[in-house]
Amino acid sequence: MSTQMPVLKEPPRKRRGNKKLLAVLFLLFIALLAVLFFNSSISKISEIQITGTHFTSTEEIAGASRVEVGDAFFQIASADISANVKTLPQVEDAKVMKVFPGIVKIAVQEYPVVAFELSAQGDLTALLSNGTSVSAEQEGLQLLDKPVLSGWETTDPVKLELTKQLALIPAKQLSDLSEISPLPSKAYPDRIRMYTRTKFEVITAVSVLTEKIDALNAVIETQEPGKITMLLADTYVPFHTEEEGDESDSEKVDSE
Repeated sequence: MSTQMPVLKEPPRKRRGNKKLLAVLFLLFIALLAVLFFNSSISKISEIQITGTHFTSTEEIAGASRVEVGDAFFQIASADISANVKTLPQVEDAKVMKVFPGIVKIAVQEYPVVAFELSAQGDLTALLSNGTSVSAEQEGLQLLDKPVLSGWETTDPVKLELTKQLALIPAKQLSDLSEISPLPSKAYPDRIRMYTRTKFEVITAVSVLTEKIDALNAVIETQEPGKITMLLADTYVPFHTEEEGDESDSEKVDSE
């Protein structure tokens, strides 16, 4: 009696072709969406908002940023826009934020004003803490709390260093300085003369200004108006003493 072997069924073949086709169609769909997106208005910059400008016009900021309305939203990174804006001499920092869809916000921080300068033509100029000079026709009220520089050459390197040192002085003490002029000597090429709103005359040097400012403030708060010298050694002479000395000298001359 013969034994019959059972017939083995072949396993069904997997239809790999269908999965590959679906993957290709999916990729084509994504590519189509990307093409439609990047060619639509939603992917373009529709508005550029600029805030924080005082001495710099919005046109200058927009030009320096190198982005315009209509540019691709993702074409340039926020960090690159910020770096472009900071190439302007008035700008200390710029923070850029992109808000989808289409809005680019640029918040500008300019260098602070540390002094003013009046030209021979009567034009008022603001001096920023990095030495940059900008027109300040609208800033007349700030003359009440910032010193005025007089007698300085435009390209004087001491003036540039002075603006940097003034930026380090606290606002309260800076507001008491009314006028600063150059008074160079062989020993101190950066020597300056300052007048305060509290009626003191101060002789010092740019290189020691920040070191001496606290001592200067102590004299101003405790002594009557006079002449203060703050260089290698510090001296203080009240104005009335000088006047008495001048009167005695004149009396001697008259008696002779």
